[in-house]
Amino acid sequence: MWRELWTLVARAARGSRRLCTSQSSGAPAFGSGATIFALSSGQGRCGIAVIRTSGPASSQALRSLTAPRDLPPARSASLRLLSDPHTGEPLDRALVLWFPGPQSFTGEDCVEFHVHGGPAVVSGVLQALGSVPGLRPAEAGEFTRRAFALGKLSLTEVEGLADLIHAETEAQRRQALRQLDGELGQLCRSWAETLTKALAHVEAYIDFGEDDNLEDGVLEQADSEVQGLMVSLDAHLRDARRGQRLRSGAHVVVTGPPNAGKSSLVNLLSQKPVSIVSPEPGTTRDVLEIPVDLAGFPALLSDTAGLREGVGPVEQEGVRRARERLGQADLILAVLDASDLASPSSCNFLDTVVALLGAQSQRLLLVLNKSDLLPPEGLGPSLDLPPHLLLSCLTREGLDGLLEALKKELAAVCGDPSTGPPLLTRARHRHHLQGCLDALGHYTQTRDLALAAEALRVARRHLSHLTGGGGTEEVLDIIFRDFCVGK
Repeated sequence: MWRELWTLVARAARGSRRLCTSQSSGAPAFGSGATIFALSSGQGRCGIAVIRTSGPASSQALRSLTAPRDLPPARSASLRLLSDPHTGEPLDRALVLWFPGPQSFTGEDCVEFHVHGGPAVVSGVLQALGSVPGLRPAEAGEFTRRAFALGKLSLTEVEGLADLIHAETEAQRRQALRQLDGELGQLCRSWAETLTKALAHVEAYIDFGEDDNLEDGVLEQADSEVQGLMVSLDAHLRDARRGQRLRSGAHVVVTGPPNAGKSSLVNLLSQKPVSIVSPEPGTTRDVLEIPVDLAGFPALLSDTAGLREGVGPVEQEGVRRARERLGQADLILAVLDASDLASPSSCNFLDTVVALLGAQSQRLLLVLNKSDLLPPEGLGPSLDLPPHLLLSCLTREGLDGLLEALKKELAAVCGDPSTGPPLLTRARHRHHLQGCLDALGHYTQTRDLALAAEALRVARRHLSHLTGGGGTEEVLDIIFRDFCVGK
């Protein structure tokens, strides 16, 4: 329904598009003089829907649809009757907000119509806007792209806004807000200022080195600043890609011998019946994956086949895939039956898998499931077990302790967005920081001052690209196409 609605709006706006500068087949070029409009709130029936415009004809659009036709006070909500500009037919009684540029999200004149969220109301207002001369439907991400073009947002802040829109967990929200607030951009700008100062010192020495007008130790000061910057860049690049895991989700693999309760644990953590639970050993024969929110962190939870030997070819393939996933895991949940720890399968799992993974320094939580089947005295003092957590998937006893342990481990894997320096959340960030570090490496190795100055320029250029200065259109297209229409 909404796709058909947007097609109707586009057709209604076709006549007004002729008044705009002709565009290429891709996204319309910024600065064409066109005013864009779109539904910015979620699609579907809702209490209130928000429709936005941005561009020089926003005030004309507001006057055309409202009565009275004078502009309301800036940045104040006003109740107005919306009517079709051609027929005069009432469309809705709505709140309107007028944001004259440059004090607006995009930096242009903007209007917001807060209308009732029924499809008929939204359709009528969108079609009415499409009939106003100079207005056309917005492309995906075009509002944010205009804000970037007018310097309202840096490229890292744009990425933070995109991450905030797509955030599904508490940790993702916190990280996105920090990036939207400009923490990463501010850090990059401080690094760029350090490079600019070092470059000025080097170029001053090139131009005036033979005179006596320069202070002593100019080059030594530049070298010292570059060395300090290299240490800082290297520390950020050595973050084990925690920020990228925070965006995409850590890989958590559940493993253990058959019938330990792995599928029950996966269902408990995901809060839905993802895996089949059966008393028959070997029920799970493939890797089942589901994205979940684990203690506020995003994770891809994998249920794997029980590890055992001497089974049929299908289950053996599942065991092979399970072992393969263990090597790819960011965190492993090793599950054992607490009431059957003396069995050969449990002992073999502890002596081989748990011991091997511990020797490889992989992050692992040992979970002893089915604690409800233990006798009153518990596990008993005779068992020599590594650090573990007791859990009953049936009664949920011990779940809070498991979630707290998961939060601690995932904070180490993904980084804690509440503290510490800004995280690098995209491969693009790492590429430019690595390019900057490589250029500074060339600076420290060369003895030619002209080449040293060029290396500093290259390093500074990488930082500029990271925050959006001098970015190519292809890179910008990739970033902004992830936004929905209306943002």
